[in-house]
Amino acid sequence: MASTSDIKNGAVLKLEGQLWNVIEFQHVKPGKGGAFVRTKLKNITTGKTVDKTFNAGAKVELATVDRSDYEYLYQDGEDYVFMDVKTYDQIPVSEAVVGDAAKYLLENAKVTIAMNEGSPLYLEMPASVVLEITYTEPGLQGDRSNAGTKPATVETGAEVQVPLFVEQGTKIKVDTRTGDYLGRVND
Repeated sequence: MASTSDIKNGAVLKLEGQLWNVIEFQHVKPGKGGAFVRTKLKNITTGKTVDKTFNAGAKVELATVDRSDYEYLYQDGEDYVFMDVKTYDQIPVSEAVVGDAAKYLLENAKVTIAMNEGSPLYLEMPASVVLEITYTEPGLQGDRSNAGTKPATVETGAEVQVPLFVEQGTKIKVDTRTGDYLGRVND
């Protein structure tokens, strides 16, 4: 057991049998009354976000989370297969755990997988990835009806809004957290 002073961003708490990731925390010491810790927690399995307040010094249970580097190999039905880059062990990860990261996963992509007691909790993708545009409409000069952007489909099947001048076959950098276009990449 740990106390509220051990709470920090990225820590995983075990509350009522469920695992919660600490997104934000703030130690508050008002002029009157006891100090407390205000937190924003995200449920690892459901993705639900809640605000929770703990009294200062209260006992909380920290879950043990191991983060390891893996390489994405292939998709096998509903599962995605990853290989540990140190031990070469292969593990299947369910579609629910991979979540939105699947939109940006290419074979041989490096990711970090957080594990608790041998079961994968979530994937940590790199901040950005380089993907090739497989289909986009040609941009019409002077067309500013949609603020100078158009939809483009990348090699993983995800759709990204790109500027009008970007053409099919271009490699672009995409933010994995928001899905935003970050720029063209020259080979």
